This record gives sequence, structure tokens and C-alpha cells, in this order.
Amino acid sequence: MVRVMLPAHLRTLAKVDGEVTVEVEGPVTQRSILDALEASYPALRGTIRDQVTLKRRAFVRFFACEEDLSHESPEAELPQAIASGAQPFMVVGAIAGG
Repeated sequence: MVRVMLPAHLRTLAKVDGEVTVEVEGPVTQRSILDALEASYPALRGTIRDQVTLKRRAFVRFFACEEDLSHESPEAELPQAIASGAQPFMVVGAIAGG
């Protein structure tokens, strides 16, 4: 099981408290985690990534093992600590201002 931490607004949309867990088949990648997350919580489809292109939304970032993975390939395998559930995969809402 992969642990996923969501920002407050996405937890509200998915109707969950705290972190969630998802079962990922095959290699654990950003794409496989998001596929499993959207399958388990259909209300999240289109909020984290575009439904057609599957690209990350502009104001969403991904972190794992204290590293920003937002610009990494969605097909790259994530660290074993994420795959084993020892560390969470974090979806973070970015903040912009001016």
C-alpha cells in the first residue's frame, strides 16, 4: 500500500480525513499512484492532473522523501520508501502571489 498525503481542499473533495492509502499494481510511479488515487476517489479526477493530457496541474506539486518530483517523468520509479509505505507521496498545492 502506498500512502498519499493530500492538501486540505482535495481531502474535502474526496471526503477523507488525513492521509489515504492506495494499492498500486506494478512499478510505483507518479502516474501509477495518481491512477490508483483517481480510481479510488473519482471526485479527484481532473483536479491534480489534466484528464486528457495527464499533465500535472500548474499549482500542484509532488514530493517524496523530501524531494520535489514535480518536474520528473511521471513514469520514473519512485524510491522504495514510497513503494513500501514507509514514507508518504505528498500532493501539495502551490501558492503564488505577486
